[in-house]
Amino acid sequence: MGKCDGRVTLVAICSLQLMAALQRQVFDFLGYQWAPILANFLHIMAVILGIFGTVQFRSRYLILYAVWLVLWVGWNSFIICFYLEVGHLSQDRDFLMTFNTSLHRSWWMEHGPGCLVTPVLDSRIAPDDHHVITVSGCLLDYQYIEVLSAALQVLLALFGFVYACYLSKVFQDDEDSFDFIGGFESYGYQPPQKTSHLQLQPLYTAG
Repeated sequence: MGKCDGRVTLVAICSLQLMAALQRQVFDFLGYQWAPILANFLHIMAVILGIFGTVQFRSRYLILYAVWLVLWVGWNSFIICFYLEVGHLSQDRDFLMTFNTSLHRSWWMEHGPGCLVTPVLDSRIAPDDHHVITVSGCLLDYQYIEVLSAALQVLLALFGFVYACYLSKVFQDDEDSFDFIGGFESYGYQPPQKTSHLQLQPLYTAG
């Protein structure tokens, strides 16, 4: 019963992870955030692998899923530090999310709740293919939206990691018990046959 409940819970967690990752992927595409797009794609593949491992009782797939979740927590922790500009990280200097190929920021910078975007005309600091804008009136700045999104990913990953480790251990124990039960057959073991206690006596006939 506990194993069944754990499988259902992990599938539910993976489903939430999948929905959150797809939602995040859409907005990262709109904001030309190439590094998060690549990370989201790998995460989606790992979550699908975790669902398959849970449904098909594959402990190795769950172990791979759990290992990826450790990397995923590290990546989202970096995103949190990046948008909060922890240490020497700076959004104005480091364009890591776009692989330094453009000056694009998060899609939420211009489309956040309550944000009012005003273009700055005749700006001399803008490159030829960019324009300068001012954003005001946001109910929640885009940095905090990105931080909340990353924090949600970390929370789901922690729950997924715990259940993936638990179920992989349960599946491995089941595999070991099955190997033990079927071990005699694999070595061609034959059970001892019952022998009759009756002894055959030679029959003599008169010639």
